[in-house]
Order: sequence, then structure tokens, then C-alpha cells
Amino acid sequence: MRGFVLLIFQSIFLMASAQTDIVWWKLQSRQSAGHSMRFVSNAPEIIVRYKITASKTQNIFPATAANGVDLYAIDSDGLWHWAAPHIGIPDSGNYIFSQLRANDNFHKLGREYELFFPLHNSIEDLQIGVPQGTLFNVLPIRPEKPIVVFGSSIVKGEGASRPGLAWTNVLSRQLDRNVVELVFSGNGILEKDLIEQVNQIDARIYVFDGLLDLANESLDSSQLSRSIIETIKTIRTKHPQTPILCSEHAGYTDGYLHPNRQTYADRSNRVLAAALNQFKGENINGIYLLTQKEINIQMDEMSDGAHPNDIGMMRYAAAYEKKLREIFMEPVGTLKTQIPIRQRRTPAGYDWEGRHKSMLSLNKTESNKVLLIGNSITHNWGGKPNARSNESWQKYLAPYEVRNFGFGADRIENVLWRIYHDELKDISPEKILINIGTNNLRVNSNEEILEGLRFLVRVIKSHQPKAEITLLGIYPRRDYEDRIVVVNKNMRKMAGSEHVGFAHIGKELFLESGKVNEVFFNDGLHPNNKGYEVLGKQLQKLLKN
Repeated sequence: MRGFVLLIFQSIFLMASAQTDIVWWKLQSRQSAGHSMRFVSNAPEIIVRYKITASKTQNIFPATAANGVDLYAIDSDGLWHWAAPHIGIPDSGNYIFSQLRANDNFHKLGREYELFFPLHNSIEDLQIGVPQGTLFNVLPIRPEKPIVVFGSSIVKGEGASRPGLAWTNVLSRQLDRNVVELVFSGNGILEKDLIEQVNQIDARIYVFDGLLDLANESLDSSQLSRSIIETIKTIRTKHPQTPILCSEHAGYTDGYLHPNRQTYADRSNRVLAAALNQFKGENINGIYLLTQKEINIQMDEMSDGAHPNDIGMMRYAAAYEKKLREIFMEPVGTLKTQIPIRQRRTPAGYDWEGRHKSMLSLNKTESNKVLLIGNSITHNWGGKPNARSNESWQKYLAPYEVRNFGFGADRIENVLWRIYHDELKDISPEKILINIGTNNLRVNSNEEILEGLRFLVRVIKSHQPKAEITLLGIYPRRDYEDRIVVVNKNMRKMAGSEHVGFAHIGKELFLESGKVNEVFFNDGLHPNNKGYEVLGKQLQKLLKN
């Protein structure tokens, strides 16, 4: 169960012991299917060794999936990368990931990794070794509510060639969310005790994908209908507002030649659809359906006619991602600036993920009237969650209850991720000011910046429809002055077409020649006290209106 495994590991974290030039971190677990752990390391070599309860495969599980581990990394820009093992022997529980790039161009403080555990057999003891003197820090569980998936062996990933390719693990990377898997292979038949356990978890959404086990002759249509209805009503009694997504049986890719079991699958889908229609008639909302057509498994995308292979797993994950984004109101676009993503570009300066957690905590205790969304220029200015504030912040912004939503090194797509991960939740601001995009100048075209901002504005409107939104023009930046003039001019037009405000409060920081007035800056980008004084006065005028 991803999302809970790290707590288990933390509670039994034993020790780091020196052994020649390798440091070993010992972990233990009893059931590894669906588990993963996150850590940060700058080690050029990572050794993973472990014991499993039994070295065996079952049905269509290859050894690499049943017994092996899978290592993925996230770079400073938030992009995922897979690490092929130099030596990978799943039956012996020994993986060596060598010749790893220790860091990227942003810093030398390591990158984030996620280690996915075996999909079938259980781990008794797991140790991670890194060279002496290198960094290794286990990361805590992210605070957001998980996606809880319960069902049959398809949820477990049976049919995938390695752990990271189980569709739930793929989905967790695509959505960048915790996924908790409650899987009962061949026995996911909605027993009351199982549903009570599901109900103990406070989920972002409950996903039921269990018709593979229910599509059989042991249950007639009335029994199947009763089981589905009782399951949903049980969840609704404790979680009346949490969305519930039910998945149809994806069908059998050998259904033409073996029509008997295809008949059971078709019957199960009809029963499920009828049950969900009954809830509509009773005005029970928040229940959704992922159809067989939407999953759209093709002939060669299952290993045994029932369980997806790697290609099928990707199709499954894509179908779920599309449906969940619709339910969560978290669309993605085609441009890089329209795809939500994390970043870890400045860990020496501050903890990006830690600041995000601070925002979520503040949202539960304070609801500021004004939000100022931005990058390091905003971040460094002041206001909570900052420990200290610039004098101009206290003078011009604090009286208007402005919350600092600035994150150093952020780009448009990073703000989008933060919104999708609850930073606009639990609050009701009157005004939202947006000053983001200067860090996109180095990596994106003007069109990508403008369309990214348009996309961001629409997303903020959907999450905070009552707030007054104002785009702030990009402040001066050395060597980018000409582009900024063009972007700001077009941003003003775009703001008008999107029916939001626009203000260029940084225009006084330009010289008449159009260049940066260095008097107001430390480095041609970040304002000094004089620069913040100018911005504070201009922003105060805007807040008075």
C-alpha cells in the first residue's frame, strides 16, 4: 500500500552501519506488493539487497515483477527517468545500480528516487547501500490524500514485466500522487470486512476495479448488484463527499474464441451500469464510471487474455489518468507550460516540498484576503510562511493580509502543480495576484509563456471562481528586456480576453533606454531594498482599489 509503507519503514528504521566503503540502510516489510519508498541521494552507485519469503512466480508474473525491484529518479525539473540495473538478480534479491549521474546542472545535493518493490512476493528485509560520504535521506510521505484502489489482480499489476510498469505505479507517476493499493488476487469479491478496511482511509478518491473476480458463474446478477450497491453505500456513510470511481470489466482479448467468459464480463458491466444508474435516481452524487470503451484494451495488450501486459498497463494508466483529471478538474495542455510538474532546483536555498507542506498547513488555520503567487522575487519578499519579511512588505502589503505564495525558481508549470496539489484548497481569498514567468524565459518561447499563463488563469478561476484575479507583468531582467516588453504587451491583451486584470507594477524599474535599472537590483533580476520599496508602493495602489 503506497502511502503507508514509508511510515512502516520509518517505525522500524534500524541503523546505518559502515561496511568497508558502503553505508547500509536497513528496512523491513511484510508485504511488498504495491509498496514504494522515496529517498534523495547523490550516490553514483546504489545497491539494493533484500530477502523475500519465496522466490517464485505465479501465473503470468515474470521473476523481475514478482521478486524484483524497480528504480526511478526525478531530476531537478521534475522529469522522471528510469534506472536500469547494472546487475539485477530478482531471485537472489540483489540489484546494483551503478554509473549513475550523481547530480545535474542545478546543484550537487542529490536527486529524488522512488524504489518500487516486488509485485507478488513479500520482502523480509531490505538494505540500501551507497558509497561512504554520499548523501542518502529517506523522504516522508506527502501529506495529500491518496488515491485508494481496491480490486483484483489487475490492480496488483499481474502481467507487468517489472514493478514500475504496474498500471497503478505508472498512474502514480503520471499524476504525481500517492496511490494506495488494496488487492486481493482472485478474491476481490467485496466482502464486508474488506470494505470496512477501505473505509478507514481518508482518500482523495476511491477506485473500484474488481469485476475480473466478480465476473463468474458463482454470483448471479442480483447478488452482484447487491454487492456493488452495498459497497458504495458503505463508503458513502463515512465519506459522503469523496468521489467514487468504478471501472467496467475491460473484457477478454480472447473473447471471440472463448465466448463463455466474455458473457460473464458483459453481464457484469451491465449490472454495474444499472447499479450506478440507481444511485443517480436516488440523487447520490460523486459516483463515476470508467467504461470498457474508454479503457480500450486491444488484442495484443494482454498476457493471458485477462491481465494487461506492459502495453496494456500503459493503456490502463492513460485511461485512468484521463478520467481522474476530469473528476479532479486538473486538465493538462500540450505545451510544457501547461503540464503540472514539481521542481527541485534550489535545495541549498530552501526545501520546495517543505514549503508546499507549510502552505497546506497555513490554509487550514488562516485564510488571507490576498494571495501573491510568484517565484523567488515574491518568495524573498516576506510574509508567511517566511520567517522574516522585508520592511516594504510590512509597510505596504501586510495591512492587506497578503499571503506569500512565491517559490524560488518556480516556473508556470510548477505553480500549476501546486494548485492541483491543494494550495488553493481550504481558503477563500478575495484577490489573487500572479507574477510568474520570468524563469520560463530561459527555456520557453513567448507563445509557450503566454499560453501557459492563459491556462493557469483558467485553472485558478475553476478553483477560486469568486476571487478577483490580476496578472502582474514580468519585472525587468538583465539580458531579457526586449522579450519582456513583448511578453508584457501580449499579456495585457490576453488578460483582457480572459476577463482578468493586468498591472505592470515593475515598469518603474526600467531605465528610459528600456534596460534594467541596476540601482534597484542585486543581480539584474532580484530586487534590493530599493526595488522592493518601488514594488511595494505600486502594489499598495493596486490593493487599495
